[in-house]
Amino acid sequence: MEKLSDLWLLLKYTFLGLFQGFTEPIPISSSGHLVIVKNLFQLEMEGLSFEVLVNFGSLIAVLIIYRRDILRLIQNGTGYLFTKNKQQRSDFNFILYLLIGTIPAGVIGILFEDWISTTFSSIKMVGITLIITGFALWIIRNLKGQKNDGDLTWKDALIVGLAQSVALIPGISRSGATIVAAMLLGMKQTTALRFSFMLYIPVSLGSMLLSAEELITNPQFEALFIPYMLAFLAAIIASYFALKWFMNIMAKGNLKYFAIYCFVVGFLAVIWL
Repeated sequence: MEKLSDLWLLLKYTFLGLFQGFTEPIPISSSGHLVIVKNLFQLEMEGLSFEVLVNFGSLIAVLIIYRRDILRLIQNGTGYLFTKNKQQRSDFNFILYLLIGTIPAGVIGILFEDWISTTFSSIKMVGITLIITGFALWIIRNLKGQKNDGDLTWKDALIVGLAQSVALIPGISRSGATIVAAMLLGMKQTTALRFSFMLYIPVSLGSMLLSAEELITNPQFEALFIPYMLAFLAAIIASYFALKWFMNIMAKGNLKYFAIYCFVVGFLAVIWL
Protein backbone atom coordinates (compact mmCIF):
# COMPACT_ATOMS: atom_id res chain seq x y z
CA MET A 1 0.00 0.00 0.00
CA GLU A 2 2.86 2.37 0.79
CA LYS A 3 4.37 1.79 -2.67
CA LEU A 4 1.02 2.52 -4.29
CA SER A 5 0.76 5.70 -2.23
CA ASP A 6 4.25 6.79 -3.33
CA LEU A 7 3.44 6.01 -6.96
CA TRP A 8 0.24 8.04 -6.77
CA LEU A 9 2.17 10.96 -5.29
CA LEU A 10 4.67 10.88 -8.17
CA LEU A 11 1.93 10.59 -10.78
CA LYS A 12 -0.09 13.40 -9.18
CA TYR A 13 2.77 15.88 -9.18
CA THR A 14 3.93 14.89 -12.66
CA PHE A 15 0.40 15.39 -13.98
CA LEU A 16 0.05 18.77 -12.26
CA GLY A 17 3.45 19.84 -13.61
CA LEU A 18 2.47 18.84 -17.15
CA PHE A 19 -0.93 20.46 -16.79
CA GLN A 20 0.38 23.75 -15.42
CA GLY A 21 3.26 23.76 -17.87
CA PHE A 22 0.95 23.32 -20.84
CA THR A 23 -1.64 25.88 -19.74
CA GLU A 24 0.82 28.59 -18.59
CA PRO A 25 1.95 29.93 -22.01
CA ILE A 26 -1.39 29.67 -23.77
CA PRO A 27 -4.19 32.20 -23.06
CA ILE A 28 -6.53 30.01 -21.02
CA SER A 29 -5.26 30.75 -17.46
CA SER A 30 -3.14 28.07 -15.82
CA SER A 31 -4.14 29.24 -12.32
CA GLY A 32 -7.83 29.03 -13.16
CA HIS A 33 -7.47 25.56 -14.62
CA LEU A 34 -5.54 24.37 -11.57
CA VAL A 35 -8.43 25.53 -9.35
CA ILE A 36 -10.87 23.52 -11.50
CA VAL A 37 -8.69 20.39 -11.70
CA LYS A 38 -7.91 20.37 -7.97
CA ASN A 39 -11.61 20.63 -7.14
CA LEU A 40 -12.74 18.09 -9.74
CA PHE A 41 -10.24 15.41 -8.73
CA GLN A 42 -9.87 16.41 -5.07
CA LEU A 43 -6.15 16.96 -5.49
CA GLU A 44 -4.26 18.67 -2.73
CA MET A 45 -0.77 20.07 -3.10
CA GLU A 46 1.42 20.18 -0.02
CA GLY A 47 3.31 23.44 0.20
CA LEU A 48 2.05 26.85 -0.86
CA SER A 49 5.04 27.42 -3.15
CA PHE A 50 4.30 24.53 -5.51
CA GLU A 51 2.72 26.77 -8.15
CA VAL A 52 5.70 29.12 -7.97
CA LEU A 53 8.04 26.19 -8.60
CA VAL A 54 6.21 24.93 -11.67
CA ASN A 55 5.85 28.51 -12.93
CA PHE A 56 9.63 28.68 -12.67
CA GLY A 57 9.74 25.60 -14.88
CA SER A 58 7.65 27.50 -17.43
CA LEU A 59 10.14 30.36 -17.15
CA ILE A 60 12.99 28.03 -18.11
CA ALA A 61 11.08 27.11 -21.27
CA VAL A 62 10.53 30.80 -22.10
CA LEU A 63 14.26 31.49 -21.60
CA ILE A 64 15.14 28.66 -23.98
CA ILE A 65 12.77 29.81 -26.72
CA TYR A 66 13.70 33.50 -26.47
CA ARG A 67 17.40 32.96 -25.70
CA ARG A 68 18.63 34.78 -28.81
CA ASP A 69 16.41 37.81 -28.12
CA ILE A 70 17.54 37.86 -24.49
CA LEU A 71 21.23 37.72 -25.40
CA ARG A 72 20.74 40.50 -27.98
CA LEU A 73 18.94 42.69 -25.45
CA ILE A 74 21.65 42.17 -22.84
CA GLN A 75 24.47 42.87 -25.29
CA ASN A 76 22.87 45.92 -26.91
CA GLY A 77 21.35 47.22 -23.68
CA THR A 78 24.65 47.19 -21.79
CA GLY A 79 26.51 48.36 -24.90
CA TYR A 80 24.30 51.43 -25.19
CA LEU A 81 25.18 52.48 -21.63
CA PHE A 82 28.83 52.85 -22.65
CA THR A 83 28.69 53.81 -26.34
CA LYS A 84 25.34 55.62 -26.71
CA ASN A 85 25.10 53.92 -30.10
CA LYS A 86 21.74 54.91 -31.61
CA GLN A 87 21.38 51.46 -33.21
CA GLN A 88 21.39 49.91 -29.73
CA ARG A 89 18.97 52.38 -28.19
CA SER A 90 15.87 50.43 -29.24
CA ASP A 91 16.98 47.36 -27.26
CA PHE A 92 17.97 49.53 -24.29
CA ASN A 93 14.51 51.12 -24.31
CA PHE A 94 12.89 47.68 -24.61
CA ILE A 95 14.62 46.65 -21.36
CA LEU A 96 13.44 49.83 -19.64
CA TYR A 97 9.90 49.18 -20.80
CA LEU A 98 10.05 45.64 -19.42
CA LEU A 99 11.07 47.06 -16.05
CA ILE A 100 8.21 49.59 -16.18
CA GLY A 101 5.76 46.86 -17.16
CA THR A 102 6.83 44.72 -14.22
CA ILE A 103 6.01 47.36 -11.58
CA PRO A 104 2.17 47.10 -11.50
CA ALA A 105 2.03 43.31 -11.02
CA GLY A 106 4.83 43.48 -8.44
CA VAL A 107 3.16 46.17 -6.35
CA ILE A 108 -0.38 44.77 -6.60
CA GLY A 109 0.87 41.22 -6.00
CA ILE A 110 2.66 42.19 -2.79
CA LEU A 111 -0.27 44.23 -1.47
CA PHE A 112 -3.29 42.20 -2.55
CA GLU A 113 -2.26 38.68 -3.61
CA ASP A 114 -3.66 36.97 -0.49
CA TRP A 115 -6.97 38.83 -0.78
CA ILE A 116 -7.22 38.09 -4.50
CA SER A 117 -6.52 34.36 -4.08
CA THR A 118 -9.11 34.12 -1.28
CA THR A 119 -11.81 36.18 -3.01
CA PHE A 120 -11.54 34.68 -6.50
CA SER A 121 -10.69 31.05 -5.75
CA SER A 122 -14.14 29.47 -6.19
CA ILE A 123 -14.86 27.46 -9.33
CA LYS A 124 -17.84 29.67 -10.27
CA MET A 125 -15.68 32.78 -10.02
CA VAL A 126 -13.03 31.11 -12.16
CA GLY A 127 -15.75 30.29 -14.69
CA ILE A 128 -16.80 33.94 -14.86
CA THR A 129 -13.20 35.16 -15.30
CA LEU A 130 -12.58 32.55 -18.00
CA ILE A 131 -15.58 33.91 -19.90
CA ILE A 132 -14.10 37.41 -19.55
CA THR A 133 -10.80 36.08 -20.95
CA GLY A 134 -12.72 34.55 -23.85
CA PHE A 135 -14.41 37.86 -24.70
CA ALA A 136 -11.07 39.69 -24.60
CA LEU A 137 -9.47 37.17 -26.96
CA TRP A 138 -12.49 37.34 -29.29
CA ILE A 139 -12.13 41.12 -29.56
CA ILE A 140 -8.52 40.94 -30.82
CA ARG A 141 -8.87 37.78 -32.92
CA ASN A 142 -8.46 39.64 -36.23
CA LEU A 143 -6.28 42.57 -35.16
CA LYS A 144 -3.01 43.16 -37.00
CA GLY A 145 -0.96 45.94 -35.43
CA GLN A 146 1.88 47.99 -36.88
CA LYS A 147 4.12 48.70 -33.87
CA ASN A 148 7.53 46.99 -33.80
CA ASP A 149 9.83 46.70 -30.79
CA GLY A 150 11.35 50.10 -31.57
CA ASP A 151 7.95 51.84 -31.68
CA LEU A 152 6.97 51.09 -28.07
CA THR A 153 6.56 53.79 -25.44
CA TRP A 154 6.61 53.82 -21.66
CA LYS A 155 2.81 54.26 -21.73
CA ASP A 156 2.46 51.04 -23.76
CA ALA A 157 4.64 49.24 -21.22
CA LEU A 158 2.63 50.56 -18.26
CA ILE A 159 -0.72 49.57 -19.79
CA VAL A 160 0.49 46.05 -20.62
CA GLY A 161 1.93 45.83 -17.10
CA LEU A 162 -1.45 46.79 -15.63
CA ALA A 163 -3.05 44.08 -17.75
CA GLN A 164 -0.57 41.60 -16.33
CA SER A 165 -1.55 42.60 -12.78
CA VAL A 166 -5.21 41.84 -13.58
CA ALA A 167 -4.07 38.28 -14.37
CA LEU A 168 -3.35 37.76 -10.67
CA ILE A 169 -7.04 36.82 -10.60
CA PRO A 170 -7.45 33.06 -11.31
CA GLY A 171 -9.18 32.59 -14.65
CA ILE A 172 -7.67 35.73 -16.20
CA SER A 173 -4.86 34.47 -18.39
CA ARG A 174 -1.52 36.28 -17.93
CA SER A 175 -0.42 35.70 -21.51
CA GLY A 176 -3.94 36.45 -22.73
CA ALA A 177 -4.28 39.71 -20.77
CA THR A 178 -0.88 41.05 -21.82
CA ILE A 179 -1.29 40.06 -25.48
CA VAL A 180 -4.81 41.52 -25.62
CA ALA A 181 -3.52 44.81 -24.19
CA ALA A 182 -0.52 44.81 -26.52
CA MET A 183 -2.64 44.12 -29.60
CA LEU A 184 -5.18 46.81 -28.65
CA LEU A 185 -2.25 49.24 -28.40
CA GLY A 186 -1.38 48.43 -32.00
CA MET A 187 1.57 46.06 -31.60
CA LYS A 188 2.37 43.47 -34.25
CA GLN A 189 1.75 39.88 -33.21
CA THR A 190 5.45 39.04 -32.93
CA THR A 191 6.13 42.15 -30.82
CA ALA A 192 3.09 41.48 -28.62
CA LEU A 193 4.21 37.90 -28.04
CA ARG A 194 7.82 38.86 -27.35
CA PHE A 195 6.91 41.67 -24.94
CA SER A 196 4.35 39.48 -23.16
CA PHE A 197 6.73 36.60 -22.51
CA MET A 198 9.73 38.81 -21.78
CA LEU A 199 7.51 40.49 -19.18
CA TYR A 200 6.93 37.06 -17.64
CA ILE A 201 10.66 36.69 -16.87
CA PRO A 202 11.08 39.28 -14.06
CA VAL A 203 7.69 38.44 -12.53
CA SER A 204 8.48 34.72 -12.37
CA LEU A 205 12.00 35.34 -11.07
CA GLY A 206 10.67 37.67 -8.39
CA SER A 207 8.01 35.17 -7.29
CA MET A 208 10.60 32.41 -7.11
CA LEU A 209 13.01 34.50 -5.03
CA LEU A 210 10.25 35.57 -2.63
CA SER A 211 9.10 31.96 -2.19
CA ALA A 212 12.55 30.31 -2.09
CA GLU A 213 12.83 30.42 1.71
CA GLU A 214 9.30 29.08 2.17
CA LEU A 215 10.04 26.26 -0.27
CA ILE A 216 13.31 25.25 1.39
CA THR A 217 12.08 25.58 4.98
CA ASN A 218 8.90 23.62 4.26
CA PRO A 219 9.04 20.67 6.72
CA GLN A 220 7.84 18.38 3.91
CA PHE A 221 10.40 19.63 1.39
CA GLU A 222 12.72 16.65 1.77
CA ALA A 223 9.90 14.12 1.45
CA LEU A 224 8.46 15.95 -1.54
CA PHE A 225 11.77 16.72 -3.26
CA ILE A 226 11.44 14.04 -5.97
CA PRO A 227 7.74 14.78 -6.73
CA TYR A 228 8.56 18.50 -6.87
CA MET A 229 11.46 17.90 -9.26
CA LEU A 230 9.30 15.71 -11.50
CA ALA A 231 6.66 18.43 -11.63
CA PHE A 232 9.36 21.03 -12.35
CA LEU A 233 10.82 19.03 -15.26
CA ALA A 234 7.34 18.22 -16.59
CA ALA A 235 6.47 21.93 -16.54
CA ILE A 236 9.60 22.82 -18.54
CA ILE A 237 8.84 20.26 -21.26
CA ALA A 238 5.11 21.02 -21.46
CA SER A 239 5.64 24.80 -21.50
CA TYR A 240 8.24 24.58 -24.25
CA PHE A 241 5.96 22.71 -26.65
CA ALA A 242 2.85 24.68 -25.63
CA LEU A 243 4.55 28.02 -26.31
CA LYS A 244 5.85 26.83 -29.68
CA TRP A 245 2.32 25.70 -30.55
CA PHE A 246 0.82 28.99 -29.38
CA MET A 247 3.29 31.02 -31.47
CA ASN A 248 2.25 29.01 -34.51
CA ILE A 249 -1.45 29.57 -33.81
CA MET A 250 -0.87 33.31 -33.36
CA ALA A 251 0.95 33.44 -36.71
CA LYS A 252 -2.04 31.79 -38.39
CA GLY A 253 -4.54 34.16 -36.75
CA ASN A 254 -6.46 31.43 -34.94
CA LEU A 255 -6.89 33.06 -31.52
CA LYS A 256 -10.65 32.56 -31.84
CA TYR A 257 -10.25 28.89 -30.89
CA PHE A 258 -8.82 29.86 -27.50
CA ALA A 259 -11.71 32.30 -27.04
CA ILE A 260 -14.26 29.57 -27.80
CA TYR A 261 -12.49 27.17 -25.43
CA CYS A 262 -12.60 29.75 -22.61
CA PHE A 263 -16.33 30.32 -23.26
CA VAL A 264 -17.10 26.59 -23.09
CA VAL A 265 -15.04 25.83 -19.97
CA GLY A 266 -16.18 29.03 -18.29
CA PHE A 267 -19.90 28.32 -18.83
CA LEU A 268 -19.47 24.70 -17.70
CA ALA A 269 -17.72 25.88 -14.53
CA VAL A 270 -20.49 28.38 -13.77
CA ILE A 271 -23.41 26.05 -14.54
CA TRP A 272 -22.34 22.56 -13.48
CA LEU A 273 -19.44 22.72 -11.07
